[in-house]
Amino acid sequence: MQSLPVFLRLQGRAVILTGEGEAADAKRRLLERAGARVVDEGADAVIAIVSDGDEATVARLRARGVLINATDKPDLCDFTLPAIIDRAPVLIAIGTGGASAGLAKALRQRIEALLPARLGALATALHDARGAIRARWPDAAARRRAIDAGLAVGGMIDPLSGRAADAVPDWLAMQGEGNAHRLEIIRLFSADPDDLTLRAARWLGEADRVYHAADVPVAILDRARADAVRIPADARPDEPGEGLSLWLEMAPPEMEK
Repeated sequence: MQSLPVFLRLQGRAVILTGEGEAADAKRRLLERAGARVVDEGADAVIAIVSDGDEATVARLRARGVLINATDKPDLCDFTLPAIIDRAPVLIAIGTGGASAGLAKALRQRIEALLPARLGALATALHDARGAIRARWPDAAARRRAIDAGLAVGGMIDPLSGRAADAVPDWLAMQGEGNAHRLEIIRLFSADPDDLTLRAARWLGEADRVYHAADVPVAILDRARADAVRIPADARPDEPGEGLSLWLEMAPPEMEK
């Protein structure tokens, strides 16, 4: 990963925009949608978009400590602008580090077609229900398991269902805590994380802890939740613990596909 994706709150904040023409107009519209206050080069601001990629302008602003996006000049950029899917308050950003805006656009169009128009309504409903969710599942681990189960494929509040926002009250009233305590085994036939099955990738995104043999590649372990506990072990555990635990091991060479 060459960049850290972040979402900047720009409401009422100054952003320098330089250049003229269609590119500048497009960037101005984007900044105004985000609530930014668009200013010229002489104003005081900490970020800037140089819409014509002018190197002299980039140099002047960088000398002032301003973070810069230079259109079509990725080598001059401190940050890049992604393709955006807007289902406010849900935002999905797709970036290529400046390698190909066309690829980012194509990916945006395909992903956008999968997402229901009311995805933002689900996010708002979950936000409004935070107090009720905490009351329903006071234990943080149980709460996370219930949320994971609800949002899973086919779950009561599956985000790809257009009816998910309306189902939040029924989900809150359901019995049980979501996924039962269990250990799932993932046998890896490749060191490439792109070769993970959909099920294995989903388990890695949900697991509370990941037990793994010493030869499991870091690239695979990096696909697990950031806050999942990673535990090197010589063999799968007899008592893995609460929630969803995984045991990862490499398949013997003779079993490789």
